[in-house]
Amino acid sequence: MTPFSQKSVADTRIMVGVSGGVDSSVVALLLKKQGYQVQAVFMQNWDLDGDDPFCSANQDLSDAQAVCDRLNIPLKTVRFAETYWDKVFQHFLDEYASGRTPNPDILCNKEIKFRAFLDYALAQEVDYIAMGHYARNVQKNEQYQLLKGADVSKDQSYFLYTLQQDQLRYSLFPLGDMKKSAVRAIAVEAGLITHDKKDSTGICFIGERKFKDFLGEYLLARPGKIQTETGRVLGEHSGLMFYTIGQRRGLGIGGVDGFSDMPWYVLDKDLERNVLIVGQNHEHPQLLKPILLCTDMHWVSGKAPELPLRCSAKVRYRQVDAACTLMQVDDSAYQVTFDEPQWAITPGQSVVLYLGDVCLGGGVIE
Repeated sequence: MTPFSQKSVADTRIMVGVSGGVDSSVVALLLKKQGYQVQAVFMQNWDLDGDDPFCSANQDLSDAQAVCDRLNIPLKTVRFAETYWDKVFQHFLDEYASGRTPNPDILCNKEIKFRAFLDYALAQEVDYIAMGHYARNVQKNEQYQLLKGADVSKDQSYFLYTLQQDQLRYSLFPLGDMKKSAVRAIAVEAGLITHDKKDSTGICFIGERKFKDFLGEYLLARPGKIQTETGRVLGEHSGLMFYTIGQRRGLGIGGVDGFSDMPWYVLDKDLERNVLIVGQNHEHPQLLKPILLCTDMHWVSGKAPELPLRCSAKVRYRQVDAACTLMQVDDSAYQVTFDEPQWAITPGQSVVLYLGDVCLGGGVIE
């Protein structure tokens, strides 16, 4: 993509956030080939206790260094660990402790990549930061619009809905118009060590370890009963924080007299009684809801649209947009009414709103 300033290519300084993955590697390569002044930063967001086998940060840094060496790009490691703990991880813990299911990737983009890192980059007098997200940033009528990435299967606008005008002004997404297959092909042709590295999933500080074990290191679990909607006790849960709406695996419920062999799903969490409510059938009525309330709204344009608004929305990352109507309930809450009920709407997750390819913003599901 073309930067928004009128500077010449040779005079434009761009700082790339490199993660040690193929996407940010190709971003650095493309900008370098186009003639920009490119430098790279590896963000250290988590302090390791010794050699943590579950966190790939050390390997990621090594891969990022190898790529930057090959491209002759200077690389710095910048530490944001304290900010990450205060702004992202503490919120992550607080939400789980309250029985909700947060999305730390969204908060990391908001507080670290496009705030702490952007502030650092601008202090170094660069013109832009560039990231490996599959999304597009276009300027239209003196406004910046966040658009879905051209590769629908990789579009990451869902994770970026909290970005504001002053952040988009300095942010470039060179992969926004590209397919993932093309990105990997470019990395292969350039001989980048990251060309066949699998996409990262999950959060660094959890890595490949069991989520329950990790969360149990920071929060006190309160075991309680697992019940049906009618109150029949089926077993015991190990702590409500370990479960989320729609969860099927890990419930520990086998064959139950008087019930079919259909799988069981988490329908609800009764926080007051510390009871996990479960039911059978993927299409259970309690898992299909047409309405949600959300708060903590962010609008990419900087202001709310005219309401009520017909648009589409996602209540999770990998979901086809669902047609809906948005209206305001009070000063802080909005209601999203879907044309068709949505499956497993989960408090703590985000609902993200779209008009076609344009990401309008979103909020946190209550």
